Amino acid sequence: MKLLVLNGPNLNLLGTREPDVYGHETLDDVESGLRSAFPDVDFSFRQENGEGALIDHLHTAHRRELNGVVFNPGGYTHTSVALRDAVASIDVPVVEVHLSNVHAREDFRRTSRIAPVCIGQISGLGTRGYHLAVRYFLKRNE
Repeated sequence: MKLLVLNGPNLNLLGTREPDVYGHETLDDVESGLRSAFPDVDFSFRQENGEGALIDHLHTAHRRELNGVVFNPGGYTHTSVALRDAVASIDVPVVEVHLSNVHAREDFRRTSRIAPVCIGQISGLGTRGYHLAVRYFLKRNE
């Protein structure tokens, strides 16, 4: 099982940025927690603040023979048609993950341009959302 865990803008500040919303775990904590919980999964972890770099990672997902992408697009969730189109253009399934419950926050956060082209969305469960997405891919590929 090969998975890409792709994180968007500002997630490099996880653990220090608005911890009352996003928690105290860092992105390194997320990565080590996933590696520890799923030792048989071949993970690639990427975090990019730029939209173009995120698109490039999505475009190369099928060439890398990935089984799936766990994608937290951050603030681009609500604004990026380009990321939506990148997800729609690949044949690798994508699960959208958000740490906070985007549906209980500001109005503009309640609409995802990305979710309609993903196989699912996990929102509001903190870093456990990443674990649930990986479990989904494991079950899907049994």
